[in-house]
Amino acid sequence: MDQPETTVPHGLRLRGRGALENAVGRFEPTERVAFADGWEPPEEKVLRTQTREERARSAISYNRSPDLPFDRSINPYRGCEHGCIYCFARPSHAFLNLSPGLDFETRLIARPGLAAVLERELRARSYRVDVIALGTNTDPYQPIEAKHLIMREILAVLQAFHHPVAITTKGTLIERDLDILADMAAQGLCRVGISLTTLDADLSRRMEPRAAAPRRRLQMIERLAAAGIPVRAMIAPVVPGLTDHELEALLGAAQGAGATAASYISLRLPREVSGLFQDWLAVHVPDRAAKVMARVRELHGGQDYDPAFGKRMRGEGLWADLMARRFHVAVDRLGLAVKLPPLRRDLFAAPPRAGDQLSLF
Repeated sequence: MDQPETTVPHGLRLRGRGALENAVGRFEPTERVAFADGWEPPEEKVLRTQTREERARSAISYNRSPDLPFDRSINPYRGCEHGCIYCFARPSHAFLNLSPGLDFETRLIARPGLAAVLERELRARSYRVDVIALGTNTDPYQPIEAKHLIMREILAVLQAFHHPVAITTKGTLIERDLDILADMAAQGLCRVGISLTTLDADLSRRMEPRAAAPRRRLQMIERLAAAGIPVRAMIAPVVPGLTDHELEALLGAAQGAGATAASYISLRLPREVSGLFQDWLAVHVPDRAAKVMARVRELHGGQDYDPAFGKRMRGEGLWADLMARRFHVAVDRLGLAVKLPPLRRDLFAAPPRAGDQLSLF
């Protein structure tokens, strides 16, 4: 792919985008800088989303992180059009020779055919069933899913194999798949986490520009819960000095919408995300920028981010302890669970294929 420019070309309008720049990733030896030379057309240009396809050789990614409650996941897309400025997955775009900035939310990669690869992996004799997580890196229900339908194809395979699945999203397209999700949930095979960050619609629009508005996400919880699907409210990220005061209100709104469990994660600013987020603070909330970053560094031993296991999700110190106490007091008062019952694994079975010899027993 072409190397990204590190500054935004003159006259390019960033409507509905989170990042303000396109800084190159950490692996690039050079960078290109755009500047006005008088030859640009007088009219404004809007930065459009581009999507290319990737043929995957494997579907399931495995991890051994002690911070995560799952050991395997699937990512139908690389990059995310939601454009959340705080997204910890932005640095992964650097591995594609693309920028964690604007490229992450405008130059996306879809992985068609992933469901067929998944089916092959699930049929392998060596496969051992456990919960597959979806939405752990980028959102599987971001807007381009409406065209590519990769997530629905994956769910159809998991449904056929009676395979347990846990989904994290803030995309309204999940409602399209209520038929599959409700059937799997009725068998104890499915649960969903809806990410909530703020109840302030204006702040949400600026911080996560192409994600569903707060009220719409609460409606998603209502519809999923009404279909019998266990829903966890994921208050993530909690931004110190900006959204942390909303913790109890977010939990209360989620419980009122039908969520039965909750969790939270503090803001994480790995690698390029730190600079992108600080630029965003300076433009959108300049009066609180210094306070936010001071609290972030307090959480991480004076650094913008500490990747150490056991610390990266919550931080440490007085503020981290206070957030943990507030969270547990609130969930106890609201009757929300911290852990949901385990999903079933005993139903897993490969469905017969055309031409397979049927068992006599």
